[in-house]
Amino acid sequence: MPSYKLIYTNSKGRAEVCRLLFALAGQEYEDVRWTSENFLTEKQNLLFGQIPVLEVDGKQYAQRFHGKTSVEQMEVDQVIGIIVDIFNALIKQIHEQDEGKKADIIKQNNETTFPKFVSFFEKILKNNNTGFYVGDKLGFADVAAFDTLSQIEAGINIDDFPLVKANKEKVASNERVAKWLQDRPVTRF
Repeated sequence: MPSYKLIYTNSKGRAEVCRLLFALAGQEYEDVRWTSENFLTEKQNLLFGQIPVLEVDGKQYAQRFHGKTSVEQMEVDQVIGIIVDIFNALIKQIHEQDEGKKADIIKQNNETTFPKFVSFFEKILKNNNTGFYVGDKLGFADVAAFDTLSQIEAGINIDDFPLVKANKEKVASNERVAKWLQDRPVTRF
């Protein structure tokens, strides 16, 4: 059986989707959480000099892997593209130093940007008609959307998107995911 090691920081960030997927699969792995100092001293040893990194039997992987077929890969990429758009808006919000501008960005994100992108999720779920973003069972796209929504849901009314809400509830109610959510380390992000 392969051994898995996930390397990231002590935050949810970009590694939380991997952690959720390990939980979903019931797969044991080593959850390595580096400090900033660890990263600075070790980054030259990383495949692309950045984290997260997944090691499988000591071999590093640093890009996405998903979908059983090329069509499923395209469907997952579609969801990930929306997630990237959401994170770009969120990062702009987080990094704005001017409090007045930050308040305007938050308002714009919560009233317009985030609902627009979540409506795209709703359309994907409606089009797929299975309750899942790709195929007919819980997978990478569902977990990735769940993680993203958990970071922006305070600013939007999830009830306006019933299919998205139902999918998010399916992810959260999965026994293994629910256990991870209950037991995971408390972090700011």
